[in-house]
Amino acid sequence: MDILNAYWRMDYVQSQGEKPPSEHNPFVSLPKMGDDRAALIVYRGEAHYIVLNKFPYNPGHMLIVPYEAVPELGDLSAEARAEMMELIVFGQNLLKRAMSPDSFNVGLNLGKTAGAGIPEHLHCHIVPRWNGDVNFMPVIGKTRVLPQALDQTWQVLKQHLND
Repeated sequence: MDILNAYWRMDYVQSQGEKPPSEHNPFVSLPKMGDDRAALIVYRGEAHYIVLNKFPYNPGHMLIVPYEAVPELGDLSAEARAEMMELIVFGQNLLKRAMSPDSFNVGLNLGKTAGAGIPEHLHCHIVPRWNGDVNFMPVIGKTRVLPQALDQTWQVLKQHLND
């Protein structure tokens, strides 16, 4: 029998019943940690940073997060919205160089009903996709299989950052 190890997943499973206090926002605290590797921050822009999703759908699943906690795109300045779009392209190009995905899902979940886990702080998802990356596990087993650890993904992306 093959064994599937996803040790990191328990943090997510256990946190589902616990809702952090509304004043705790990891998107505000991550860039202040002082250790981009521990925070999984791949790149810092002027108004946004790119961070690996701690609970990814696929290896390389990144978030573009404004430093400023705002819930809506219209709350960002025109310059910050433009930077977000540039960072989407930047992130896709980085993932292409580092991981060679076949496609991408890019999107925003704006508001709690739309699926935003932190509705007071918008962020954009970039999810690399590969032919055949979806199998029976998410549907039947309600389990995602990730073939690479977050720290390894961070290392691969950082190595390709300046290509």
